[in-house]
Amino acid sequence: MKLKKILPIILCLLLSACSGSAPEEYSYDFFAMDTYMSLTAYGDNAEKGVKAAAGRIAELTLMLSVTDENSELSAINRGGVAKVSEETAGLIAFALDIADKTDGALDPTVYPVLRAWGFTADQNRVPAPEEISALLKNIGHEHVQVDGNTVALDKGMMLDLGAVAKGYAGDETERILRENGITSALINLGGNIQLVGSKPDGTDWRLGLKDPAGTGNIGVLTVSDCAVVTSGSYERCFTAEDGTVYGHIIDPASGYPADNGLISVTIIADEGRLCDALSTALFVMGEECALEYWRENKNFDVILITDNAEVLITGGAADKFQLDSAYGNLTVKVVEE
Repeated sequence: MKLKKILPIILCLLLSACSGSAPEEYSYDFFAMDTYMSLTAYGDNAEKGVKAAAGRIAELTLMLSVTDENSELSAINRGGVAKVSEETAGLIAFALDIADKTDGALDPTVYPVLRAWGFTADQNRVPAPEEISALLKNIGHEHVQVDGNTVALDKGMMLDLGAVAKGYAGDETERILRENGITSALINLGGNIQLVGSKPDGTDWRLGLKDPAGTGNIGVLTVSDCAVVTSGSYERCFTAEDGTVYGHIIDPASGYPADNGLISVTIIADEGRLCDALSTALFVMGEECALEYWRENKNFDVILITDNAEVLITGGAADKFQLDSAYGNLTVKVVEE
């Protein structure tokens, strides 16, 4: 998997715990899945849990990398069919299920087009229309078959789990920390945030929601015991010779970067892999379809930032977000069911 190198999309604002006896704290920063990660846990087994989780992330990086020729994903892409671990097959099946439910807005077979735009190697270019048309013939999640642990692709197709891998790594990290008795932890996987419980003092975590157009935070999200993932056109982009700015989130239907009025999409849910997948899918969908998908499912909350200075928040997150006073130009609207 070739994941974007970005500054964290969600900036964690850690506030001091109440005075008194503080639980053991252990933090570990490292590089994996092509991004910088940070794990902080509190409790008697904090160090043990964090180190075990970091090791697990290293395993997943080797297993799911689209660029490492020794990974299970590369074995599928190289041969068109391969028997993989139950875990890899399960994650592919999950990505395909989300692809079905979002009518292909998330498609794990979009990798050939993503590669043509140069986003996988930091060598950006604008492919010719005929090149994109040819590559689109090899895009389509419906042509991927998962039979037990065997995964098969049609000729010319390639899989990439970059839209779900970090989310899944967050879920695995949370699982390992909880198994080690950790009830308070902050998991930051390159901007994918996962929270185990609340802060050690019992209060909610405070997460700054990044300004897509600058370096500040438009506001603070106050949450606990959940995952928070943001995707946006500003995360990784390039400017072509004609001045057009192209973002890295590709619309599988057109083969071009999604351009539909959304600047960023933040998903809040219990499961990291779901947040990861939907942040990409809803960004591709655009405002109207994204909110309709939320109304039909309701197993997550969403914050949309549009290019006309609106912040749209679904009901479950409305009382958890506070706009910074410096961003009075933005209009916050609570989305009706």
